[in-house]
Amino acid sequence: MPTAIQRLLRTSPQQLRAFEATARLMSVTQAARTLHVSQPTVSVQLRELAALVGEPLFEPMGRGIRLTPTGEALQATVAEIATCWQRFEDRLGDLSGLLRGRLRIAAVTTAEYFVPDLLGPFAAMHPGVEIDLAVENRDRVIARLHRQTDDLAVMMLPPQALPLHSQPFLDNPLVVIAPRSHPLAQRAKPVPLDQLAGERWLMREAGSGTRLVTEKHFADHGFAPRIAMSLGSNEAIKHAVGAGLGLAVISALTVERAQMGQSAAASVDPGAPWVRLPVEGFPIQRQWLLVWRSDAPLAAPAQRFVSYLRGDAADKPML
Repeated sequence: MPTAIQRLLRTSPQQLRAFEATARLMSVTQAARTLHVSQPTVSVQLRELAALVGEPLFEPMGRGIRLTPTGEALQATVAEIATCWQRFEDRLGDLSGLLRGRLRIAAVTTAEYFVPDLLGPFAAMHPGVEIDLAVENRDRVIARLHRQTDDLAVMMLPPQALPLHSQPFLDNPLVVIAPRSHPLAQRAKPVPLDQLAGERWLMREAGSGTRLVTEKHFADHGFAPRIAMSLGSNEAIKHAVGAGLGLAVISALTVERAQMGQSAAASVDPGAPWVRLPVEGFPIQRQWLLVWRSDAPLAAPAQRFVSYLRGDAADKPML
């Protein structure tokens, strides 16, 4: 009877890559585009893999597909294989005295404004580490945490349902911005929140960490905003505010010229079509967190990055 390793070797790397991409994207077409091969090629690889397994891996669901129970089990197995190989590469790095391997980070969209500034110096200090950065909305980052797709995640509000460690590393004040032409734009004294009840408010999409924090802040102050529009990115929010479509609550890091690690006391670009509006109860003081699963070991590059953000020894980051 063939051993487990012999049965594994019957599969090809191409088949496993096709399955992993299709299971992650839930689309043969998108998997083919991601892998830079044709859709028929992915379809053939999936059929061959299903034949080797002896069970269907996907089944139709409406106009799309979903994993079968066998497919879900294989997806978890492929993730375990990747994790084991990563540990092997980490061990090679330990043996050679050079930190090697891959650092996989997922970050919510607002974090794209500063995460590259953290990764640049880290990459320079550790040239043997390959870095994969995925920028997604909060719901997708949480889904990636469930699947253990990444070593680390950068977010403001981690999910409560997962076993996680978290480490705060950067202040994230949330501020109100208004069109530069707004009647209150030049006001120096704080504006009472209830004075803004008649304003149009622009919000991030449902599930966004900024929106969740903003809604709780408003509810705690008995304020019911008139939500005129929901938008899926900070850039869209800024453009909409600049166009005079309403007010918004947004991370100061996305609109103010402040150095990382400082409080958001720097001024908005004088050429920007929006201004920071002084509103009572703002800024809302939050923090960015580095998050990782507590029920799985961290690879060596991820451990080093945690130390880097913590400011340990020689890995102290220049913020």
